[in-house]
Amino acid sequence: MDKEQDVYYSTEFLNPPGMPPHMLNLKVGSSIMLLRNLDPPNLCKGTRLCVSKLMANIIQATILTGNNKGMSVFIPHIPLIPSDMPFEFKLFQFPVRLAFAITINKAQV
Repeated sequence: MDKEQDVYYSTEFLNPPGMPPHMLNLKVGSSIMLLRNLDPPNLCKGTRLCVSKLMANIIQATILTGNNKGMSVFIPHIPLIPSDMPFEFKLFQFPVRLAFAITINKAQV
């Protein structure tokens, strides 16, 4: 993208639909939900985790539900490339979202 073009696009393009939020404020002990399959069957989409340690490019977390309950895992930054944008860019984000509330389907796991 040219430097002249950056004034034409607002900050709404930082958070396209279907992507994790571009601003993620986590603390140790917060409950998070995984948004992508990273290491099936241990780390599948919808797995609930508790943040144990925050590092620059990795989150250390403990699995809260399922067969691997209590297992410590690492969640890295992953590159996400949206395809429905008028320009091409790559986001490095954690594939997680804060889990304040979950649906009943996720609670049955």
